[in-house]
Amino acid sequence: MLGIQEAAGLLGVTMRTLRFYEDKGLIAPQRVGTTRIYSKREIGRMQLILRGKRLGFSIREIKEFLDLYDVDRQHVEQVRQLLVKVGERVGELRKQKRAIEQTLEELLSIEQQAHSWIRAARAVESKDDGDE
Repeated sequence: MLGIQEAAGLLGVTMRTLRFYEDKGLIAPQRVGTTRIYSKREIGRMQLILRGKRLGFSIREIKEFLDLYDVDRQHVEQVRQLLVKVGERVGELRKQKRAIEQTLEELLSIEQQAHSWIRAARAVESKDDGDE
């Protein structure tokens, strides 16, 4: 059992982040008066939430995944949904990777052309200086 400050420190997030995910219904720390108490379950859920965010999943997708955990004790449906979402995310990332590679090639070509233009301009400048 941890307080909000200890839980935030353990997870490497701010207390505001923990309150945000609580407001979204992804975690539900116990309350002792006005004090939030985080159990192993809430810490585990937060670790899954943070991993999901790092992998690019939306809050809605993460919530759906966490909700399945509670209703499917064998986690079969949860794993099926995970496979679907992971497949979709891999597809998105592959498209982004191709777009980034294409943009990088274009920028490198522009950079090379700019260097060539500068060299040519300097050569003309040097020739003009020599004619005087």
